[in-house]
Amino acid sequence: MNKLAKALENLSVKERKLIKGILLKIKNNSLSEFDLKKLKNCDNIFRVRKGRLRVIFKKQDNVRYFILAIERRSDKTYNKY
Repeated sequence: MNKLAKALENLSVKERKLIKGILLKIKNNSLSEFDLKKLKNCDNIFRVRKGRLRVIFKKQDNVRYFILAIERRSDKTYNKY
């Protein structure tokens, strides 16, 4: 099982529904309503914050997005990037 599937499995039904909406908006490139921020010292890595949940993704040539992590906020959330 990959890391993203495992992360989704650990979320509640309500949180999964929220994440699904965020992922669809990332896919459709309509991120203006979210708290979107570029990570420090990273060229094309961004995070979307919704409550305690974070979706970290890499933006490549304004067409493709690669989801790197789906996590709840903790002290270790951003250490890998």
